Amino acid sequence: MSGVKREAIVIGASAGGIGALSEILPQLPANYPLPTFVVVHIPPDMKSLLPELFASKCRVQVKEAEDKETIRPGVVYFAPPDYHLLVETTGLLSLSSDEPELFSRPSINVLFESAEDAYGTGLVGIILTGASNDGAKGLHAISKAGGLAIVQDPKTAESSHMPESALESCPGALTLTSADIGALLARLPNDGKTDGQ
Repeated sequence: MSGVKREAIVIGASAGGIGALSEILPQLPANYPLPTFVVVHIPPDMKSLLPELFASKCRVQVKEAEDKETIRPGVVYFAPPDYHLLVETTGLLSLSSDEPELFSRPSINVLFESAEDAYGTGLVGIILTGASNDGAKGLHAISKAGGLAIVQDPKTAESSHMPESALESCPGALTLTSADIGALLARLPNDGKTDGQ
């Protein structure tokens, strides 16, 4: 799908995710035009420090997603603890306290499938390190709809189970190190032909 205009990015991570995201998000330039939505599995009863942590490392704006918030370009939105994060077709974000999926709330699958409905071929889905199967179904949906599917190379992941599960359900996904994923995302808005699909 060379030359496809990418409109948004979704990222899912679990165990080891902070390290992988630290090699990706700081590579995005300050004028980055795409919104990025991130689910990291964290305990439901803990305050997430991820927005503050990454705001200090990144040149783009980083924040925790809020219910009915308008999606803005160039902003990285983290799902809050104990809520599913969904992307609506109306350009808004929504939070849901529906049942956990694969023992996870927020769920990577829930985010990915809602974003696929909103962006279709314009979506980039990324599965990073983790120890569950969450995200495999969502990444398959993105790829099936013509979006770009990327998986962290399991050999470089702190926990290889999640990327291996994603590759089983989406064998055509690009497999890259987290540093190479960051480099690809940084140049993606300027050259859709470099995305390899």
